[in-house]
Order: sequence, then C-alpha cells, then structure tokens
Amino acid sequence: MITLIGEKLAKKGLTFIYHGPAKACEDCRYKSVCIDPLETGRIYKIKEVKETEHTCPIHENGKVKVVEVEKANIEALIDAKMAFEGSVILFEAPECDEECNMRSLCFPEGLKSSNKCKIKKNLGRFDKCKKGYKLNKVLLEIISR
Repeated sequence: MITLIGEKLAKKGLTFIYHGPAKACEDCRYKSVCIDPLETGRIYKIKEVKETEHTCPIHENGKVKVVEVEKANIEALIDAKMAFEGSVILFEAPECDEECNMRSLCFPEGLKSSNKCKIKKNLGRFDKCKKGYKLNKVLLEIISR
C-alpha cells in the first residue's frame, strides 16, 4: 500500500504506528493517498521509499516522501494450544489484570481482539506467566481487521 511520510522518517525498514490524522489533513489534496489507506492504531513497516516528494505543512522541513508500506508483523503471547506455525487464529488477549514486564506481549500495540492473524513463527514456550497460563511467544501477521 502507498502512503506519504515525513522526509526525515522515510527510511526502508522503519516501523511506525498510525495514530490518526492531524486537523490540517482534513482538507489536504493528498489525503486519499496519505492517510486514507492507513488504519488507526496499526503498526506499519516501510518496504520501499520512492523518489517522489510533496509539500506538507505538518512535517518537519515541509516535505513528505511517497513510501510503500505493509502492516508489520507483531510479537505476542498466545495460548500454547493454538501456537502452530502457519495456522490462522482470531487473536484474543488473555483475561488478566496483573502488572508484569510481559504485559505488552499479551496486549500488543497494533493488534486488536478478534483480529484474524496467521502465525508466522512460533518463538517458543513462555513460562513466566503470573496467572499460570501456558503461553507461547509467536510472530503474527494480521490478515484482516
């Protein structure tokens, strides 16, 4: 998918989370290319940076570059019984109110409950759950909203 990003940020491999449009974007002539393809709360990875530049009042130096992006794969902890590489799952965060240093993997940014995901890689067993859940760390590819 094609979008626009600030000239200084336009680097292949860069990941970013899209938090929604700025007020100045509402009447911009590039809106349909720049922000309309992006989904709020998702993490994207830049696959390719094009040479084309446009002016933009909200970015540093007043310039944006055309880039090709894809939704980034996301590391998460899921129920070990579902952690088979290549399988498609509906992501569901666990019922948990514990504060621990792995919480960001149980409730990863860019991933929402009921998202359809493909398990790209099983990264192994995770044995440090305070609730006693049997979890595996996986790399997920979002395949639908």
